[in-house]
Amino acid sequence: MFLHELKQPVSVLRGGGPAVSGRLARLGISSIAGLLSYYPRDYDDRSTLVPFSGFARNAFVYTQGVVTAHEWFGFGRNRTLKILVRDDTSEAALLCFNRPFLENSIPVGSRVQVHGKFQFRYGEIQSSAFEIEQIAEGHIPFQGLLPLYPLTEGLSQAVLRKLMKAALTMYGNRVENELDPEIMKDRKLLPKATALSLIHFPGSMTEKDEALRTLSYEELFYFQLGIAMRIRKRRGQEIERKPTKGILEKQLLERLPFSLTTDQRRALDEIVHDLNSPHPMARLLQGDVGSGKTIVALIAALHTVERGGQVAIMAPTELLAQQHAATAARLIEPLGLRLAFLSGNVDDAPRRPLLEALANGSIDIVIGTHALFSSDVIYRDLQMIVVDEQQRFGVAQRQALFHKGNIPDMLMMTATPIPRSLALTLFGDLTVSTIRTMPPGRKPVQTHLTKAGNEQKVYDFVRGLLKAGQQAYFVYPLIGESDNGELKNAKQMAERLAKEVYPGFSVNLLHSRLKEDQKRSIMDDFVRGKTQVLVATTVVEVGVDVPNATVMVIEHAERFGLSALHQLRGRIGRGTSQSYCFLVYSENITADAIQRLRILYSTNDGFALAEEDLKLRGPGELLGTAQSGPFQLRVANPLRDFELLKAARSDAFAIVKDDPGFISVEHAIYRQTTDMVSGKEDGYPA
Repeated sequence: MFLHELKQPVSVLRGGGPAVSGRLARLGISSIAGLLSYYPRDYDDRSTLVPFSGFARNAFVYTQGVVTAHEWFGFGRNRTLKILVRDDTSEAALLCFNRPFLENSIPVGSRVQVHGKFQFRYGEIQSSAFEIEQIAEGHIPFQGLLPLYPLTEGLSQAVLRKLMKAALTMYGNRVENELDPEIMKDRKLLPKATALSLIHFPGSMTEKDEALRTLSYEELFYFQLGIAMRIRKRRGQEIERKPTKGILEKQLLERLPFSLTTDQRRALDEIVHDLNSPHPMARLLQGDVGSGKTIVALIAALHTVERGGQVAIMAPTELLAQQHAATAARLIEPLGLRLAFLSGNVDDAPRRPLLEALANGSIDIVIGTHALFSSDVIYRDLQMIVVDEQQRFGVAQRQALFHKGNIPDMLMMTATPIPRSLALTLFGDLTVSTIRTMPPGRKPVQTHLTKAGNEQKVYDFVRGLLKAGQQAYFVYPLIGESDNGELKNAKQMAERLAKEVYPGFSVNLLHSRLKEDQKRSIMDDFVRGKTQVLVATTVVEVGVDVPNATVMVIEHAERFGLSALHQLRGRIGRGTSQSYCFLVYSENITADAIQRLRILYSTNDGFALAEEDLKLRGPGELLGTAQSGPFQLRVANPLRDFELLKAARSDAFAIVKDDPGFISVEHAIYRQTTDMVSGKEDGYPA
């Protein structure tokens, strides 16, 4: 019965009328449960009174005083109210921009409570960003922490706090505990009702931290519970298969002009072990850019082919898929295997026989884009799926390809190293293999920071490398002109570089708006060395491998994220020559951008960069881009709560292992109450 009450609309609360309900809906809040689980983003510390005279020594003033006068300044539509307030120490002016109604609600002579950021201007202490409230005589000012919520237009903190207090009073104290009592006791967690009350209106930072810990644990526990159940379900599926002899693997290794690194060998052994086990594989292969993940995946695929199955390798872009296909053809076709390439741009004439070959089993390995899971694509016996740059595919896309086979093995690859805390959160149901070391003979890329205005020195340096027979990338954030005339764009710079800077060299332009055959032709010319300078956007961020390209110039580098910059830098340094990356930044650079560039300058280690990226961006954004399904962490933070994450994972996995019957009941109950956590029908990632 109580669950039904929690699903009631916020309009049942006093003050939650149609206008307010509409604004809350823009924030994704429609029910009482959704309101209670809309947690503060921060807190306003009002534990200590700060008078007007202390404005210079404190970030905020928090005081009580008396309104001494109303004044107006400006004319016409710009006419603005000024309220003068005096406390026990001084007088201050409140500039009421767009708040003329305060003339009536805060009359002269009324006693008020004021909070805001003040400064000394035009001979007076003043503020335009303040909160003011009329109070009764003898009122004791609030001292404690006030919640600060993410807002939308037309919704104030005061209104949201009032609604939250009403919801807590009417419903919050009746919220029951969802976790097992033994777990709550062992982990020293607060009752759910208490945690909800204290996360919104804590009396101290200690109380806030205790509530945050309880709610974070609960959120992580149910997330890990879903993961544990998926693992149990997968392991409950058995596949009859004998270990392969690895004949094709040995033949390919004998043909390679290099030996696998220790990390590559270890990762390959882990994958092959999965492929020979009676349970379907679900593994994430992560490694820094250029670490050699693709060759490991291709060798692993040979074991599936040796067993008589088919393999599908899916890449996010046609350019990357074509490169994988070219590499695979060069290495694998001499072994007598049958390879195919499939994308949405394959014409109907060659597409029909290709689809027939997939359906009758004539093709062993197919490499392509999302076209691999189109409705008309049928596989005879799809046993293994490799998803490259898996974070670029949505859950639905990966699942669509999965259902093309009969419990196929899944190998997902990423060149964006994932911190362990995030990996356990997003990919906790996957076994992770990691390649850290680079192939022998490669030198770390030297990174240089260059302020806009000094580009000529960079251009001159690049000219010397071009004369030595090497090649260069120039990357820009925009394809063509935009409203922001200060930004350079790829089209204009390609013309300038060709005519003014490098007239004696071949310059070409690559961007996402070109047709696929044009992209392929341009990239082929660069790979063969016919083009010396390739001007591009981030279309070259993933997968392009040109060992002779030894310099990367990224202009307006402050406009790119840390991960994108690292991926772009990873396009060079793939040969034995020393490579150089120049990050050219603008004068109006932000503090965050400065920090990103400094981090990139300081290290080439993608794993260290991933940790820093998580700190800079926070888990929310990363969880969103990871396509993890409907689930979004609302209060837990994998970086901050890593020890809590491990504890929740341990508890969840122990319950699934020891008492699966209990889990089915708990899971059913949780699915009915997910409004309390996510406000959505399904709290788990697909």
